Amino acid sequence: MSESDVVEPWFDPLARYSRLRLIRRLDPESEHTLIYRISAGLEFPWDYTRALELALFRTFCVPSISELLQRTGEFAHRTQKRYDDTSVLMEEISRHGYDSQRGKQALRKINRMHGRYDIGNDDMLYVLSTFIYEPIRWIDAYGWRRLSEHERLAAYHHYRRIGARMGIHSIPGYTEFERFNREYEAEHFVFAESNRAVGRDNLDLVCGWFPRPLRRVVSRGVIAGLEPEMRRSFGFAEPRSWETRAVSTALRLRGGAERLLPARRVSRLGRGKKRSYPNGYHLDELGVLSSG
Repeated sequence: MSESDVVEPWFDPLARYSRLRLIRRLDPESEHTLIYRISAGLEFPWDYTRALELALFRTFCVPSISELLQRTGEFAHRTQKRYDDTSVLMEEISRHGYDSQRGKQALRKINRMHGRYDIGNDDMLYVLSTFIYEPIRWIDAYGWRRLSEHERLAAYHHYRRIGARMGIHSIPGYTEFERFNREYEAEHFVFAESNRAVGRDNLDLVCGWFPRPLRRVVSRGVIAGLEPEMRRSFGFAEPRSWETRAVSTALRLRGGAERLLPARRVSRLGRGKKRSYPNGYHLDELGVLSSG
C-alpha cells in the first residue's frame, strides 16, 4: 500500500475519521512507515511540525547539548540554516523511507555531521526520544483528536530504526524509552549560560519569521508556551498566568476548528518551504559548514 492509496476526495464529515480506521487495520511494527506518513503528513502536519520544533527546543535545555552547539557556532551564525537542515534531513527520511536512496543519503549526511563531534550515546538517545514523545504529548493536548495506540507505536518503530541507522545503541522498548525521556529531563534540565545563548538564538529565529511589530508578542507567546522546567533551564522570565492560559486556549481552539474541516487530500510531509533554500535544495548543500 502506498501513500497515494490514502488520499481521498472530500466528502461527508465522517471521512475525517476514515484514515484512523485504516491505521487501526495496519500493523504498527511492520507497517510503521506508512502509518507515520499518514499521521504526520495527512492527519496532523501542522501539529507534527510545531511539536518537532519544540522537541528540538527541549534539547537545548541540556547543557552538554547546548555547549556543543554553542561551541560549533551553528546557532549563533547560521541559525536558520541549522534549523532548515535538520528539518529537511528528517523530512527526507520520513517522506522517502530510511532505506530509500534519498533516505540513505540523508542518513549519511546526518552521521557525517555527528561524527565530527564526541556526542555521548545518552545524549543521542535523549534527542531521539524527543522526536517520538513530544509529538505524542502535543497532539494529545492540542490536536483535533488524540493519537491512536497504533500511531504512537508506529512513531516509536519509525524513529527506533532511524536511531539504529545513526549508530545509537541500547534503544529501550516503548514504555521504557518514555521513562528514560522523563528521567533524563529531570536530571539534566538545569540552567547554563549555553542554554540561555542557544535558546535565545532559537527564540530570535522564530520571532524573525514575523513582522517586526509582532515580534515582542510572539516572543512572549513562545515563552508562555514552554513548560516551567524549560523556562528555568533557559533562564527565561516567568510569563503572567493569563499568558500561559491564552496560549493553551488558542492551541486547543485551533485543534477544535480543524476537527470541523474536511479530511486533507494531499500530504504535507516534506512540502513546506525552507527559508534557507527558496529555490529548492540538493542534499549535498545541507549540514555543518565548519567545525566552529
